Amino acid sequence: MLGASLDIASYVDRFKAELDNLDQDQIKKWADLVYGAYESGNFVYIIGNGGSGCNASHMAEDLGKSSLHEKDLGDESLRRLKVLSLTDNVGWIMAVGNDVGYDQIFLQQLMNYGQEGDVLLAISGSGNSDNILKAVDWSNRHGLKTLGLTGYGGGKLRDMAQHSFHVPLDDMGMVESIHLAIFHWVLNDVFARINSEGRYAK
Repeated sequence: MLGASLDIASYVDRFKAELDNLDQDQIKKWADLVYGAYESGNFVYIIGNGGSGCNASHMAEDLGKSSLHEKDLGDESLRRLKVLSLTDNVGWIMAVGNDVGYDQIFLQQLMNYGQEGDVLLAISGSGNSDNILKAVDWSNRHGLKTLGLTGYGGGKLRDMAQHSFHVPLDDMGMVESIHLAIFHWVLNDVFARINSEGRYAK
């Protein structure tokens, strides 16, 4: 826990330094995958545990609502980004966790929903959460596109996922904060592409 030893100024400086060290090509690929799903009409599924699960819910909400202008949300003719956080179906998660096993909570949902060409954003700070790895393995074998969002050394997920956004830092709180901070650039980039604005203005 970096904040236990660093004062506020030092913590913020460390956060800035970690942002500067990120692989920007990985960030661009993340945005490309999400926008590609929008173009093809495929789903984006997002999974994670704990704080990463909360990030998954946040990402799905933002992508679902904020990829269009608010004034356009009532326009039924506009194409929507199909996005779902598999952390949010609490009844299903509890049933699968209780009756089958916690390692199956995302896999079983994907076996119902997932199709070739869909995108799975799999978040695990350690990169070793078993329920995440099982979901990514199935997705890889069934034609989904997978991106692992990791921290620390990346664990098994960093190598298992087809694409990676890795934060090489041994502090879960800061890793989760960076995942969400960078996601907001991804969201803005996808919004600009869908609406032909900013860098993508025609």
